[in-house]
Amino acid sequence: MKLNTRLQLSVMMLFQFFIWGIWYVTMGTYLANSLKANGLQIGAAYGMMAVATIISPFITGIIADRFFAPKKLFALLHLAGGIVLLFIPRITEVYAFNWILLVYALLYAPTLALSSGIAFAQLENIEKSFAGIRVFGTIGWIIAGISIDLIFNIGPENMGTTFTIAGIASILLSFFSMYLPDAPVSEALKPVKPASSIIGSEAFVLFRSRSFTVFFIASILVCIPLSFYYSLTNQFLNEAGVNDAASKMALGQFSEAVFIVLIPFFMRRWGIKWMIVAGMVAWIARFLFFRFGDAGANSWMFLTGILLHGICYDFFFVAGQIYTDSMADVKYRNAAQGMITMATYGLGMWIGSLLSGYVAKRAAISVTEHHWAAVWTVPAIITSVVLLLFILFFKVGKKPMLA
Repeated sequence: MKLNTRLQLSVMMLFQFFIWGIWYVTMGTYLANSLKANGLQIGAAYGMMAVATIISPFITGIIADRFFAPKKLFALLHLAGGIVLLFIPRITEVYAFNWILLVYALLYAPTLALSSGIAFAQLENIEKSFAGIRVFGTIGWIIAGISIDLIFNIGPENMGTTFTIAGIASILLSFFSMYLPDAPVSEALKPVKPASSIIGSEAFVLFRSRSFTVFFIASILVCIPLSFYYSLTNQFLNEAGVNDAASKMALGQFSEAVFIVLIPFFMRRWGIKWMIVAGMVAWIARFLFFRFGDAGANSWMFLTGILLHGICYDFFFVAGQIYTDSMADVKYRNAAQGMITMATYGLGMWIGSLLSGYVAKRAAISVTEHHWAAVWTVPAIITSVVLLLFILFFKVGKKPMLA
């Protein structure tokens, strides 16, 4: 692959995740401070992206592949999404905000698959080359977190600025993407796809394996506490009195980048089961650190909880993707990954967003003050139950992994 093409794809990934990262992490803080939203309303807002994740395969699978070249659709979605983002700070009513956010999420969610597809079309060896491109997405998310505090100096009282910055970046990416290399529509996605293939039903054969069924259910359930982290942590850290909360949360992405490189090492030594177990143990530890930490003498607990993100995410979700790929026949590997993504980031995150919102509302002292110890106890208990069931019922399949 030419150096120029690699640079183009890297910039695309950086902007793709910068746009998401700069508003998503701090949205709960914005809603609580600017729109006086309660926990249920904040949870519903975070659930919009989960709903869009469920719907987006139908957009890319039916509309995109019939009427648009991938990079043109990518550009159009980011242009429209950027316009919506610029409008969002003008909204003053939380219910209107959530509906407009759903419109944006439906525009943005398909670009995640499209950005990967555009990159895949240029790579000769996806397994070896894609990680080097995708890591710029993590860098983009890190830059987003750091820039909120250290570049744009955005405080809890003016978080609406993050949507404006994301809107400008989205429009810039729209224009930039027109200069990306062409990515032909895959033959597998041409003209008419049955609905069954869009939702990945070819991969249902995997449920003949009890262990995969256990893994699938555990993945959905673990996404419930995951939603607590994504939707509440920034608001929690700000209320606890932590300075530059967004920048400190970006350390989690540094950790993610480190541990994703270490996955083959731990996979060979621990195997898939105990890697996933380690990921869930890290989730429990994180929530307990948040439960007992503070912004004073025990501030190290907050920092450690954030730094655990690499183990929490990579050892469960990335390792889980590898496990799913190893269990699926080559004919339906894409369908299997699509099925697990819709179930976790769609169904699981949606349930988690609603539950986290309900718990936050019950724990509210005021709009901007909560009994956070009670809040973090809930995801710790959920993850502990899932961990116990997983250890008891999950058995490694017959296929070797990274042997």
